[in-house]
Amino acid sequence: MTPSDGYLLDNRQNEAGQRFDAFAGLFDPTTFRHIEALGIGPGRRCWEVGAGGTSVVSWLAEKVGPTGTVVATDIDTSRLAAVARPPVEVRVHDVGAEEPPGEGFDLVHARLVLVHVPDRERALRTMVQALRPGGVLLVEDADPALQPLTCPDEYGPEQRLANRLRQGFRRLLAERGADLSYGRQLPRLLREAGLSEVGAEAFFPITSPACTALEAATVRQIRGKLVTAGLATDEEIDRHLANVEAGDMDLATAPMISAWGRKDGTPASL
Repeated sequence: MTPSDGYLLDNRQNEAGQRFDAFAGLFDPTTFRHIEALGIGPGRRCWEVGAGGTSVVSWLAEKVGPTGTVVATDIDTSRLAAVARPPVEVRVHDVGAEEPPGEGFDLVHARLVLVHVPDRERALRTMVQALRPGGVLLVEDADPALQPLTCPDEYGPEQRLANRLRQGFRRLLAERGADLSYGRQLPRLLREAGLSEVGAEAFFPITSPACTALEAATVRQIRGKLVTAGLATDEEIDRHLANVEAGDMDLATAPMISAWGRKDGTPASL
């Protein structure tokens, strides 16, 4: 999906880098813990779907070492140039519309990607197809409908404004085809895709500098769309950003659901 298709969060906007940094701060420890538990190590072949930023790709490259491979794909790979060297291969790829960039992967991983992909069903099939027998799929995606508030403790006007702007953000996402309850479906979808040993876990960050940074960058990135859609005024957005940057609001993000499963076949020592 390109910005002309109506994608809400364009990787080429200035705030995109700030959002990727915030995601790394919030979610990298959880992602790395799950990948460690799945046993990915030297010599393994990995596909990072919708890579966007570089933190997971760089970490995977260290894990697999010079004898391994990390194929990093996205529709917009402009932010991946810094890691485009062995063992990393960077490719432009649309997981919801194209065949996989190879097969026989030990690990296929996507974080905060599929919720935005129009043809999520095809994307999931593509990712499963790319696994070798015994390979593992780790999909991590948000579930904004499970916890829809920026400020779960809504005790004053600042928190009410924050939550109203978050409702506007969710409306814009839904209008562009995002499934706001996708995260909770992942364990079932992985089983229906034929994977075994399926497990899942939710992570719900609240009150951290990364939450604050993510909120400020996101609101700035969608500011024009909120105003154009009549969901907020410039004055309200300025007031919210000032409240956020004051640093005394308990901000949250949507829970991230991590789900994993193994492709049936001859198991390997993962």
